[in-house]
Amino acid sequence: MLSSRKVWLVPGILLGVGLLAMAGARRWTSHTAVSGDIPVARVKRGDLEPNIYATGELRATHSTMLGAPQIGGGSLQITHLVRTGMRVKKDDIVIEFDPSEQQFKLEQNRSELEQADQEIIKAKADAAVQAATDKVALLKAHFDVHRAELEVGKNELVSAIDAKKNELALDQARRSLAQLEQDIKSHTVSGQATIGLAEEKRHKAKLAMDQAQQNIEKMKVRAPMDGVIAIERNRDSTGGFFGGGMSVPDYREGDQTNPGSIIARVLDPADMEVSTRLNERDRNNVKVGKAAEIELDALPGSSFAGTVKTVGGMVARNFWEDEQGGHFEVTVQLPASDPRLRAGFTVHLVIAGDARKDVLYVPRQAVFMNDNKRVVYVRLGSVFEAREVKVTTETESRAAIDGLTAGTEIALVNPTVPRKSSVASSNQPSMGGGPH
Repeated sequence: MLSSRKVWLVPGILLGVGLLAMAGARRWTSHTAVSGDIPVARVKRGDLEPNIYATGELRATHSTMLGAPQIGGGSLQITHLVRTGMRVKKDDIVIEFDPSEQQFKLEQNRSELEQADQEIIKAKADAAVQAATDKVALLKAHFDVHRAELEVGKNELVSAIDAKKNELALDQARRSLAQLEQDIKSHTVSGQATIGLAEEKRHKAKLAMDQAQQNIEKMKVRAPMDGVIAIERNRDSTGGFFGGGMSVPDYREGDQTNPGSIIARVLDPADMEVSTRLNERDRNNVKVGKAAEIELDALPGSSFAGTVKTVGGMVARNFWEDEQGGHFEVTVQLPASDPRLRAGFTVHLVIAGDARKDVLYVPRQAVFMNDNKRVVYVRLGSVFEAREVKVTTETESRAAIDGLTAGTEIALVNPTVPRKSSVASSNQPSMGGGPH
């Protein structure tokens, strides 16, 4: 009897080892024992309308930024700011900044301008006086030369000593005239230079005064077109630091801002569009020109018809986003304007996809990833078998597939993943020794 048991034991061990080897070789195509709490569904055949549901934001196609003027001298303080949603006409004042510093510069430069005007008057008067003095001196010098020449003409009638004196006097008179003529030229050049410096000072003061006046005008930021105002977030209020969940307030009167900062936008309400981001799995179901139904949280009970305007490329995913996969940007054009629409409204979209006729489909939750392959778990009696399928279209709840037949039962959950025990005692940690 004992030897007979040994004979049967060896083949049994070999058979068990062989089954384990086959299970390891088949990996994801292996059979999985049926658990009583695994829900199943059947593969169905029918029509599929892959509508895409998304949330987006309403924005104006045409808008203009309004910012703090590019003026040196430090930060600027907002003294007047219209409210978000307010309608404005072209050239209406939207933002005003405190002009005190520029007004001080204006008065300072005006004072320098007046001082330069007085210096010009004085320089011209001094030059005129000097010119009159030089003219008298020049006449006298010419007279002295002429008189000396007359005395030299009498040298034949006087002694040799007196003749020599007359010649020396003439030479001295001529040298004095030449020196005076050089001095007069220097006086003229010096007077013109003094006047030129005063005029240059006046020119600089005038430019500075005009610049200050222009800066004062720039303190009033006007709307470049008719539209609706949207106030921007005051990112300067956080000191340049941003974190998840931080609330950044809008700009308001009294805030300090830096030159060049964008404070508000003027939006053209006649041309609005919706911007949204869709998951990459919906990329093939969205095409330019497709119809879209639009609903807004701010206008309950109202719906708008739109069309897909653009389908962009992939956009970067933020590191704090948990959702897997990439996204692409889609814009939907509204066919007509509505005075109730405001940029920034939250929008719910239903974009119509291409209808698929007579296709096999399964619940979307029944399709799993296994070794980078799309698989479903097919029920075969008391076990599940993983089978690779090709997903041709997806909707929010269904997936059109190739590779199965209608009526096939598939698992709605992954049967290879351990299920949590429903026994209350399972909440206690196992210390080992129990049945496996």
